[in-house]
This record gives sequence, C-alpha cells and structure tokens, in this order.
Amino acid sequence: MHEETSLTVGRVNRVLTERVRPAIHSARVPLEIAVHQLPGEPIAPVEGLALDFQPFSAGSMWGPAWGTTWFRVRGDVPAEWGGKKVEALIDLGFDINMPGFQCEALVYRPDGSPVKSINPRNQWVPVDAVAGHSVELFLEGAANPVLLDYHPFLPTQEGDIRTSSPEPLYRVRHMDLAVFEPEVFDLSLDLEVLIELQAELPETSPRRMRILQALDNALDVLDLQRIVETAGDARAQLADVLASPADASAHRIAAIGHAHIDSAWLWPVRETIRKVARTTSSMTALIDEQPEFLYGMSSAQQYAWIKEHRPEVFERVRAAIADGRFLPLGGMWVESDTVMPTGESLVRQFSHGQRFFEREFGIRSKGVWLPDSFGYSPALPQLMRRAGFEWFFTQKISWNQRNVFPHHSFLWEGIDGSRMFTHFPSMDTYNSQLSGMEVAKASRQFKENRVATMSIAPVGWGDGGGGTTREMTGKAARLADLEGSAKVEWKHPDAFFDDAKAELTDPAVWVGELYLELHRGTLTSQHATKALHRWAEQALIEAELWAATAAVQRGAEYDYAEFDRLWQLVLLHEFHDILPGTSIAWVHREAVEVLSQVLADAEKLSSAARRALAGEGDRELVFTPTSVGGGRALGAVELARTEASASLAETAEGYVLENGLVTVTVSPEGLITSAIDKATGRETIAAGSPANLFQLHQDFPNMWDAWDIDRYYKNRVDDLTDVSSIEASVVDGTAVVIVKRQFSASAITQTITLRPDSRTVALRNDIDWHETEKLLKLAFPLDIFARETLAETQFGFQRRVTHVNTSWEAAKFETSMHRFVLAQEDDGFGAALINDSIYGFDTSRDVDGDDVTTTVRLSLLRAPRFPDPDTDHGHHEIEVGLVVGADAEIATAEGIALNARAKVVRGANEVEPLVSVTGTGIIVSSVKLADDRSGDVIVRVYESLGRRATGALTVGFEHSGIREVSLIEDELDDARTGGELALKPFEVRTLRIARA
Repeated sequence: MHEETSLTVGRVNRVLTERVRPAIHSARVPLEIAVHQLPGEPIAPVEGLALDFQPFSAGSMWGPAWGTTWFRVRGDVPAEWGGKKVEALIDLGFDINMPGFQCEALVYRPDGSPVKSINPRNQWVPVDAVAGHSVELFLEGAANPVLLDYHPFLPTQEGDIRTSSPEPLYRVRHMDLAVFEPEVFDLSLDLEVLIELQAELPETSPRRMRILQALDNALDVLDLQRIVETAGDARAQLADVLASPADASAHRIAAIGHAHIDSAWLWPVRETIRKVARTTSSMTALIDEQPEFLYGMSSAQQYAWIKEHRPEVFERVRAAIADGRFLPLGGMWVESDTVMPTGESLVRQFSHGQRFFEREFGIRSKGVWLPDSFGYSPALPQLMRRAGFEWFFTQKISWNQRNVFPHHSFLWEGIDGSRMFTHFPSMDTYNSQLSGMEVAKASRQFKENRVATMSIAPVGWGDGGGGTTREMTGKAARLADLEGSAKVEWKHPDAFFDDAKAELTDPAVWVGELYLELHRGTLTSQHATKALHRWAEQALIEAELWAATAAVQRGAEYDYAEFDRLWQLVLLHEFHDILPGTSIAWVHREAVEVLSQVLADAEKLSSAARRALAGEGDRELVFTPTSVGGGRALGAVELARTEASASLAETAEGYVLENGLVTVTVSPEGLITSAIDKATGRETIAAGSPANLFQLHQDFPNMWDAWDIDRYYKNRVDDLTDVSSIEASVVDGTAVVIVKRQFSASAITQTITLRPDSRTVALRNDIDWHETEKLLKLAFPLDIFARETLAETQFGFQRRVTHVNTSWEAAKFETSMHRFVLAQEDDGFGAALINDSIYGFDTSRDVDGDDVTTTVRLSLLRAPRFPDPDTDHGHHEIEVGLVVGADAEIATAEGIALNARAKVVRGANEVEPLVSVTGTGIIVSSVKLADDRSGDVIVRVYESLGRRATGALTVGFEHSGIREVSLIEDELDDARTGGELALKPFEVRTLRIARA
C-alpha cells in the first residue's frame, strides 16, 4: 500500500480540533451577567452572594491583578432542551495553556453551596435545571496575573499587590447555557486516545496500521455538518481497536488524581486558600460523577485552610474521605523543603500532619508524598521510618541537569543506615494528562522493567491547582486495557506500594542524599526568610525547653495551643517555594512579617518561663538551652566572672589577635592571612591565599532565576579587597577588628572578634545589599588536605568528597549544610566554618607543587530578579565563624553554640535541668511536654558524630518510668525502657518520661 500515515494523522487532528470538540456543546444561549468588583481583599461567600450587582456584558474587561470580582449569571433553559444535559460554559478570558497560573473562579448556587471551579482547562458547570426554568449561579472570580508567561523569568512588579497595576487583565469571552452532547464528547476521547497511541507505536507495526485504518473509517462515516447525529456511527468504527486488550506483559500504571497545589509560589498564601477550595470543589464533584476515580491531596495545612475558610467545601471533602475516594497523602503539614529545616522541624511536619489527619478523619498516612521539593536530605529515611511511614514518593530528581537517576523503585539508605522503599514515577511528571506520550514514556523509561511491572502517575493540572478533569478520567477508562499501551488503573498509593514491594523483592539501594542537579540557588535566595526561619525554629525549641522546665518545677502553665500555632506557622514557611526563596515578593514580604512575629512570640514564652524559674532577684543567671558547651546544660547557673582576655597587637602584617588557643592575623585589607592552632602549631590558612575574602560573581542562570546557579558563574569574579576603614581594639576582654567595605551599590561592615576562651574567629557581617544578578561568596582557602567535607544535616552530618572524579561529583558544585561544614585531614586536624543563617557552600581542592589547598566558600546573598525583582535588597545580618583546630565534635558544639546562645537573666534561683545526658557525641535535640497534653516529658536525643555511643539519661524530677516512643510520640511494641543510652551512628531516639 502507499504510505498514508501522515495524511490520516493530519485529517484526524484537524477534524478533532475544528469539528468534533466544538460540537461537544451544540445549542447555546447567552446568560445575563452582572458583576461586583471588590475594592480590597476577598470576602466570605455568604457576603459575596449578598452584594449589589451591576450589569456586565461579554467582551468586557474585568479584574485588576490580585482583585476579586463576583459575577452573577442568570438565564432560562429553552423549552426545546427538554431531556438534554445542560451546562453553563464560562470563559473569563482564559489561555488554555495556563491552568493554575491565571484567572480562576469558584461557582456557587444561590443557597451558598459550592458547585465546582472553572479554570482554563475546566470551563463547564453542571446546571440542575428543567427545560423552561431559570438558572442562577454566582462566581467568585480571582484575577491572578500571569507571571510565568510565554517568555518566562521576566522581572515584574505584578508579584505584589502593593506594586501591581490597577488596570483590568482579562476580557470575558462568553457566559452561556449550552447542551452537552455525551456521544460527541466520547468520540473526542476515542479519537484523542487512538491518535496519541499510534504515534508511540513502531512505524509499520500491525497495531498502528489497524488503528490508522479504523480512524479513517470513523471519519468516513462522520458527517462534518451533522456531528451530533453521526458521532455514534463513527464511534462504532473504532470499537474493535479500542476493545483490543493489552499485552500480558504491559506495564501497569497506578493513576491517582492530583493537583499539587503549591502552598505559595506565584501567588500569596491568601490565594492558595482559595485555590484549594476551588480545586477540591471540582474534585469532589468529579468523584460524584466517576465511580472509579480516586483523588489524593497532601498537606494538612491545606485541609485546615478549607476547614476554617470554606467549611461548606470542607464538608464535601470530609464525606469523600469517609467514602475512601478522597485520599489524604503524605502525613506532613505541608510539602516542605527537606534540606534546610532542622531535624526538629521535620519531626513537627510529621507530627502536626498526622495529628490533623487522625483528629479530623480518623486516618494516618502510610507514606511521605513530596513530588516537587528541591533535593532530599540523607537524614530523611531514618526520620520517616521512626515516624511510622512505610514509603516515600518523589519526582523532582528527574529534573537533573547532568545525570539520569538509575532507579525508579528502590531502597533509599540514609546517614544512619535506615532504608525506605522509594518510588519515582517513570513518567517524569507529577502533572500527568495521561497523554499517549506520557503513558508510553512511563513504560519505556521504567528502570526496573526486568524485575518489576508498575509505576505511579499523578494525574491532573497542578502547581496552581485545577486537578483532574473529566477528559483525563475518560482517557483512563480507555487505557485500562488497551493493546499497545500500558494499563492504567485508579489506585491508592498505599496499594501501589504494597504491590510494588511484593513484586520487587530485592530492590537496588541508593545511599546518601538525593541531590537535585538543579535549583542550587534555593540554598541562598531570600536570606531574610531563611534567617528568620532558622531563628524562629531555635526560639521555639528553647521556649519548649524552658516552658516544660517551668511546668514541671514551678507548676507554670504550658501553652500547648500557642506552641501548636507557632510551630504551624513555621512549618507553613518551610513549604518548598517559601523557605527556598522562590516565591513572589508578596509571599516573602509576608514571610518576614509572620516569622518575625513568631520569633517575638516564642521569646515571650521563653521569657515568661525563665522568669518563673529564676524568681525575683539580682543574681545574673546564665540559661544554657543546649546539652553541649559550658554552663549548666539545659538549666541555669550564676554567671562566673573571668579575668581572661584576648590580646590584640598591630604589626607590619596587620593585626594579631591571640588567646590561649589560637593566634590570628588580620591584614590591613581585613583578610585573615594566618590562623594558628597553638596546641599543635598548625597553620589553618593556605600560604599566599588569604581567607575571609568576599567575592562577587555575576549570577545570571539560563532560566529559573531565583532557583538556579549555573556552573559558569565561577568564570567571572571580583575580589572585594578595598577597605573604607579598619579599626581594632579590645573590648571587655574580646579582641575586635571592624572592617568597612563599599562596592558597587552595596556596603559591608564586618566585625571580627576573638573571645578569650574560644578557638572560633567570629565574623559578624552587616550587609546593605543592593546588587542585581550577583552572588556574594565568602572564601576560606585552607591549608588542609581534606578528602571530604562534613556538612551538618538533620541529626548528624553528611560526607562529601572534594574531588570531581565522576559527573555525579562534578554536578555537586553547590551543596548544603546547616550550622557547620568541616574540612579535616586524615590525622584529625581540621577547620570548620559555622553560621547562624546560611545554607549554601562550595568546595574545591587545588595542588601547587607539594601544597594542597582546600577552599570552602560560603554563599551569603544573591540578587535574582524573578519572581521577586528586588530579591534580598536591603539590610542583612549574617554571622559566621572560622573554628581553628576543629574536629566533628568541636564543629558540632561550636555550630550549636552560635545558634543556641545562652541568655543572662536576673533572678534569685539557679535552675536544675529537667534532664541531663552523658556519653560522647550524644546531644539533646529537644525537651518538651507530650503532644497528648498528659504532662509527660518528651526528650529527643541523637548521636552526632557518626559512631556508636553509650551514655545515660538522668531525670531531675520524680517520675514513674522512661520508655522509648516513636518520633511522633506513638507507643512502640518493642519499646526500650530506662535511662541507659546505647545509640548507633546518627541514631535518633525519642524518650517519654511519665511524671509521678
């Protein structure tokens, strides 16, 4: 036969686009439209329904950026439509390529009950009306501006209501009543599924040829002027090829409805609340219509929002959950970043998420659902296991720039050796439309095809919400058992993971962090958000400690509700587009405001507890909130005065700062040219390469401005060595050098200090930052041959080699830390860099003759212009420290001390700690009262040095026993009891002490 494939494909595509889809709705009549544009923020639906409405006509403009317009539409169903399905068709000015990223609306009946949402890919509304009767609907329209446009990443002021344009953005195209033609709709899906399937089959395969012939046959009998009347005949020509079953070995896809609603991103939190209401309204409506459809949604926070703000929607969600059709996923408060939050924050993500799901719905999530976070900490497998989870799901690693991840279903091993069964969808998306290309890709790419048969497909429009459509469920029905395709089945992720683990009995193992080879700039962008979050985390941990101590020792109130409220605010801001710094200006402006208030409120709780403990008096009491360092750990003792003092001398080389531990030289340019450990005589700074060097790079990635740092940024660098002024003195026994620098439009005042009893050179940086598309680094070339760095992560540290032997190592040119990074030689000598608010750093190793230099550079600030054109502009305080002669134990202690500082309070009473621990490397992470409000004390400890440790927990109050519980305070069947501690490397244990 002659080759006719391209002719058939072209024919089908044109008929489908220009004739069949437009005929899905046949007869139409316009609705009468009236509007009320709100002058400010959104209002409750009950208020919206009662507004005064003014006449409005299709073709008119509406909606300034971030504005809300209420529409009222009315009409009469024509008498001749009797017995037909009627829908309202509403086009608010949609671009069908931008679902979730532009205007949307939630539709209400006159009684205030929600119907469903409308968006660019879901423009229909069911109408419960009898022919000849009237229809009335109300629409809460949101005029969200398009920020990620066809030319993405362009700087815009539309990302904040304070700077956005007041001009209307959208033009209503139509608001009509229309007759829905189900047979034409089904024909459109038949044609779409088959034309997409044939494109994925071998070019001359018999199956493809049969499909193409059937398509031609169908169009031969379809009268293009009588689509409705002949659609059934056309479908009959396709029946056989649609009924042909899949191969016995066909890949199996577990589909789950999904929307992945970012809790904030290119819209503020207040708009996310409405996005959740809109999407869940549509999904519960779809559940009612499609008996096999299952929809999954993560993030307890999003359920809590609709419970508070849209209770009428929440009740529909609750009912669908009770029916097993709407599935709470993930067991976390939000889909958080997992690289930057502390271990305690991740614990609280799990505990607050699971507590909410159990309280509201009587269920627990069995797995962690994080499709879109930007890399995953190697501490996570242990934390998931100890919180009671059985599986982990993500997708983002498929975005790697350089290396293709080698597994889709595998065991992920963390820093302590814990393993978690993990799955990546081989479809490489969390927003599947079940297209032929996606379904074929899932089968073709699945890495475990030799030994396993199944993958997951999250199905629906996402990021900005929208969810699954009736078109997608229709395609799923056709792909359930179709020759040439993978088999698609709606399936609970729990059931998928049970089946996947059963068939993959010897899965491959991936050890260590799941590093995303992309979005490396998220460790640095929006420093103010990151700093306040770090400080708020620590403030809450301290407030819990002192409040628990005051409750047990003084009978003071422990404000459980307030702690829950504050923690939930912190957890919200760990969302993977807030803490990473990748949201619009509005989001980060509010984040700074909210986290500042959390910090203040947590400090109020701490202050009240410390006052209750100290009593009235004039003694200066030092409250030490950690179990490492000096003072009375986790308690308070009277301040001990010391006569010791660091010295400072001015020489030809600059300033020499010295105490009993280290000797440090600061050059006239404010650079550290020498840092000697006096105990060993070892020099820390590489000869001829001064440290404490600020370096400014041009930072203009190929795309994803706030997200990415591309490798070529290193090709251009300016060393900031010019000094405006430098002053030196000894203040209260501390040697101080103050260096001021001006560069471009910015300025840095750096205070270099050396205390009398410290091996840490403290570097406090007050930065007035007004750069554009720049990256500020602080470099430390070290006279250390470090084969690896040790970078703190949750409850331990991760090791990273300093060479780039493979593409995997070369891709890690910007990596993460928490409070410290340590470069150390094999003999144990090292230097650590500690910090109070940063996360990104890079490492390089250079050889010059016999000299090996390991350079560690901290990433301080960035200045991307999208999505916030003024990212990081303004004042920042960043403190770092160079710890001379450090090992892992010293680095850990110094990093903790910088972030959890002792506080001096005037009072009468020293304070005995509630608990104390012995054992090298064993650290108390938190002390609090139990979540169940029983008054029992919860203590979390971990091994911090990566080696086995033994010790003991001593309790300073009357109690009736100590037993181990899960990370989220559940009872354990095999719970260890008593205060003896035997911890494996990086092991985390949670202990419950029952008060007598």
